[in-house]
Amino acid sequence: MSTFTSYLLLFFGGIIFVYMLLVIFSYSTMFLYALLQLRKEYKLDKHESDEELSDITYVKPVSIIVPAYNEEAGILDSVHSLLSLSYPQMEVIVVNDGSSDKTQDKMIAHFQMEPIQKVIRQQLDTKPVTAVYRSTIHPNLLFITKQNGGKADALNAGINLSKYPYFCSVDGDSILESTSLLKVMKPIITSNEEVIASGGSIRIANGTDIQMGSVMSVSLSEKSLVIMQVIEYLRAFLVGRVALSKHNMVLIISGAFSVFSKKWVIEAGGYLKSTVGEDMELVVRLHRMIKEQKSSNRIEFVPDPVCWTEAPENIKGLRRQRARWHRGLLESLWKHRKMTLNPKYGAVGMISFPYFWLIECLGPLIELGGYIYIVYAFFTGGIYFEFAIVLVLLFILYGSVFSMISVLFEAWSLKTYPKITDLIRLFMYSFTEVFWYRPLTIFWRCEGILQFFLKRDEWGHMERRGLSRKGLEE
Repeated sequence: MSTFTSYLLLFFGGIIFVYMLLVIFSYSTMFLYALLQLRKEYKLDKHESDEELSDITYVKPVSIIVPAYNEEAGILDSVHSLLSLSYPQMEVIVVNDGSSDKTQDKMIAHFQMEPIQKVIRQQLDTKPVTAVYRSTIHPNLLFITKQNGGKADALNAGINLSKYPYFCSVDGDSILESTSLLKVMKPIITSNEEVIASGGSIRIANGTDIQMGSVMSVSLSEKSLVIMQVIEYLRAFLVGRVALSKHNMVLIISGAFSVFSKKWVIEAGGYLKSTVGEDMELVVRLHRMIKEQKSSNRIEFVPDPVCWTEAPENIKGLRRQRARWHRGLLESLWKHRKMTLNPKYGAVGMISFPYFWLIECLGPLIELGGYIYIVYAFFTGGIYFEFAIVLVLLFILYGSVFSMISVLFEAWSLKTYPKITDLIRLFMYSFTEVFWYRPLTIFWRCEGILQFFLKRDEWGHMERRGLSRKGLEE
């Protein structure tokens, strides 16, 4: 091997080594912040009952908007869970975005819906709405049919029809627990409307017993791919977003379950239809508005509210999802790139943007290079072999140990999974993450980067099986 090649290998190995140290330092800091925040949260709230939450004097009315495209497998369960929420004043708006399956037929028949004449205030531009229905058995349930325009367009159509000052976006394949909306609205209510957006935790429903839109018992799926996604969600929601939310730096609140001030969203122009990451892009745009208007408003993440959603159970579906998510991340960061390291945008510009650019966005490329370097070094031997061992240990710390700690956080704070056997399985699977699951997701995220540069805008389709074990049609 030539001297030049040796120096080149050491140079790239050094870059990967320094990068991994930076990532581990960042994650360690976030773990510490999350630990302190969760300890404070549950020390303060451990005696608060659901009844006390529902007795908040100034509860704000909320419009729940459910964009639905070919969601026949789970839409009835999702709507039933929303109608069962413990919330004093709300309406549920299901937006059928040109579905080609039986979503419309099932909704109209099951909820006994009739067409109504409804004047829609066109505050946001959308594809034409073809009909509006109201349920005869649930007067607060509306159903819109419209031409297909994508999820962002469907959400904008729901905002146009909504009558309340706050709206909650919920995916058509998701189930909310009865007090979830109360808890996610709490920061808005207690802050005297200073909080303009709030997001809740997402949990994976595969394997959980759900009947008639209600969670009967919680258990893990038997499928390894689903278990790894459970661990991934725990780390993302319970650690990353809790830590960033503490200082108003969170850039992502999941579109599957989030509440927004309608006034702010309309002023911002609604959901952007030219990106596949419309939920993140809207949050970033709101942060930008807050700073440009020199406002004290905030965006918060609430760790406790649980929204159960269906996760991909096969490689094909998960690959499409992760590539799409990463493409959406890149689109949001690039559109608002002027915020990066810009003191005008405070901690969001100086900390959040560099973190998302360096660790979340470009991380897959560097990690993929790390895996390639390790494989090459094992075959080369010598000093490269010893250096590769160090990198492997760093990868295990980052990819597996942090996930194992996240599982312990879950067991200590939220206790979503009550069975000790489920927690043991989560803990054991966490250790294997770096050896098979993380390399897969890194490769798929790199595909998302490629799709961004090729400007591919396809959404991709995930096969829905539905969340209930007992069908509502039976």
